[in-house]
Amino acid sequence: MEKGETASGRGRQRMNGATALSRRSFGETMRPDIWWIQPLLVFLGLATFIVYSTWAAFQGRNYFAGNYVSPFYSPEVFGDSPHSWFGPKPGWWPGWLIFSPALLVLWAPAGFRVTCYYYRGAYYKAFWADPPACTVGEPRKSYWGEQSFPLIMQNAHRYFLYLALFFLIVLSLDVWKALWFSDGFGIGVGAIVLAINVVLLGGYTFGCHSLRHLIGGFRDQLAGSTSAFTTYRCVSCLNQRHMLWAWLSLFWVGFSDLYVRLCSMGVWHDLRIV
Repeated sequence: MEKGETASGRGRQRMNGATALSRRSFGETMRPDIWWIQPLLVFLGLATFIVYSTWAAFQGRNYFAGNYVSPFYSPEVFGDSPHSWFGPKPGWWPGWLIFSPALLVLWAPAGFRVTCYYYRGAYYKAFWADPPACTVGEPRKSYWGEQSFPLIMQNAHRYFLYLALFFLIVLSLDVWKALWFSDGFGIGVGAIVLAINVVLLGGYTFGCHSLRHLIGGFRDQLAGSTSAFTTYRCVSCLNQRHMLWAWLSLFWVGFSDLYVRLCSMGVWHDLRIV
C-alpha cells in the first residue's frame, strides 16, 4: 500500500503527489443512513405549497372576507375588494390576459424566498439533486456556481429583502384593519391568524443573512465597532433558527390564505372573540 493511501483505497488515485477522489455516480454513497428522507420531505413540502399558491393566485376571487384580506393578495393594488388601493381592474389591462390582484404582488415575496440562502440549499437538493444530499453522487459532471446565468440572479436576494420589509409593514396594517368590524373594534380568529402570520414572517425576514450584513453596517469585519456587532448579533439570534422560521412562515402564510378563502366561501365562519 502506498504511503498516504487509505486502507480501502477505493475511488482514489495518486496524481502528482496529491490524492484525488473519483466522482461518484448519481445516488452513489457510503452513507448507512436513510439520507433521501430529508430531500423527499422538502420536495413534498415545497411542491405542495407551490401548487396551492399558484392555484390560489390565479383564482382572483374569494380572497377577502369583510375586514380580512389574504396575504397572497396584499397589498391589493387593483381589485374588487374594499382593500384595493387604486380601485378595480384598470381599463388598460389587456382583455386576453388573466387578471388577478395576487399576480401583481406575489412575485416580490416569491423572489425573496427563491433567492433565500436556506431555500437555495433546500431546493437545490430536493428538486435538482445538486447534490441530493451530502456525500451523495449527483447527476451532473460540472459545477457552474452562481456566477453564470440563471443562478447569478440569486445575487438579487439583498434587493428582494427591501421589498420583503415593505410587505411586512403592509401585512401589519392588514392586521390592524382586521381588528375593526362594521360595529367597531373587535378580535376574531381571523385577526389572530393574520397576526401570527406577521410574527412568523417577521422572524424569517429579520433573521435573513442579508439583513445581518445590512444591519451590521455593511462591514466585512465587525472588530472595532461595538454598535455594528451588537445589531449583527441581534439578527444572528433569529438566524440560528432560520430554517425553522422559513418553514413555519411558509406553512402559515398558506394557511392564512386558506382561512380567509374558506370564510369568504362560507365554508368556515369566523369566530368573534371580542
